[in-house]
Amino acid sequence: MTDAATQIPLSIVIPIFAAISDRDWERFKELELKFANNYGVETWADVFNFRVLPALDKETKTWVLIQKCSKGYTVRDVV
Repeated sequence: MTDAATQIPLSIVIPIFAAISDRDWERFKELELKFANNYGVETWADVFNFRVLPALDKETKTWVLIQKCSKGYTVRDVV
């Protein structure tokens, strides 16, 4: 994980967890795009892969990955 990713405050990451917990894919995508615009796509990838995904239970992680795979685009396509 990059140094930049380790410096992201929890106040930025917690709303992402809330959107996932609420199964609110649209809100998650908004937060993902905002994060990528503010901190960069590479930092988002590190935070998502090393801070967000490992903290999720199996069922929630599966839901997130199904949502990401079924939509056919990534934050790189949007930014």
